[in-house]
Amino acid sequence: MSLLARPPRGIVYPDSDGMPMAENTLQFQWVVTIECGLDTLFAHDPNVFVAGDLFWYPVEGDPKIRTAPDTLVAFGRPKGYRGSYKQWEEGGIAPQVIFEILSPGNRAGEMTRKFEFYEKYGVEEYYIYDPDDVEISGWIRRDGKLQEIPSMQGWVSPRLQIRFEITDEELRIYRPDGRIFVTFLELAKHADDVIEKFQRSEREKKQAEREKEQAEREKEQAEREKEQAEREKEQAEREKEQTEREKEQAEREKEQAEREKEQAEREKAQAERAKESACQEAERLRAQLKALGIEPQA
Repeated sequence: MSLLARPPRGIVYPDSDGMPMAENTLQFQWVVTIECGLDTLFAHDPNVFVAGDLFWYPVEGDPKIRTAPDTLVAFGRPKGYRGSYKQWEEGGIAPQVIFEILSPGNRAGEMTRKFEFYEKYGVEEYYIYDPDDVEISGWIRRDGKLQEIPSMQGWVSPRLQIRFEITDEELRIYRPDGRIFVTFLELAKHADDVIEKFQRSEREKKQAEREKEQAEREKEQAEREKEQAEREKEQAEREKEQTEREKEQAEREKEQAEREKEQAEREKAQAERAKESACQEAERLRAQLKALGIEPQA
């Protein structure tokens, strides 16, 4: 029968008895801690159903046969909403693991009836925790009966693979990966810490990216400035070479001018010597003419 199947006409299976889930805050805290811890542990397994304070009806047609464990775990059943756990609609599978959290109002007769119920209807592991006295008891099914576990200190649940440790102050339940079950407030604080750490990491990542981008821009700017300096250096070297060439050209022109000046001076001196020689020759001729009685013309 599917989860949506309706019971026979006239039979009602109540989802609640009107009683509170817990009698005090400490009991409620442990009910929520264990239920949420198990729900989280099997969050990725679609065929493990975990519920807290849910009516369990093991017998079809008899709604008086029921109980509401503080926490139940049913392996082989899909997750999803249920008003109650009707075993005949769950493939006949009984919850394999049950947790009960004691409060001062729990009576011995009540707990005895629950024990007999769980033993009769197939529970494999049954745990009772008293948070006031920090005491935990456990039973495991052997030979068709729930037999008490001699010591819960360090006990590992065969079904859940969780480990129990008892200290002077409280019970500690460890997941297979070593992480401890925490209260809702601790879980919320851890979630806040994780979110804050993630946000801080994102801010640091963005800051690092901005600094990297800034460094890249500064590097590019430095490379541009270096290239500019190289160009200016090359330009300065070209200008220096040009100045050197112009200086060499000026020196060559100066040397050429000096040579031309020296040549002109030599030509001038030669002309003066030629003029002097011509004058001397003219004087000699006049003297010869006079010697011959001829008066030379001026």
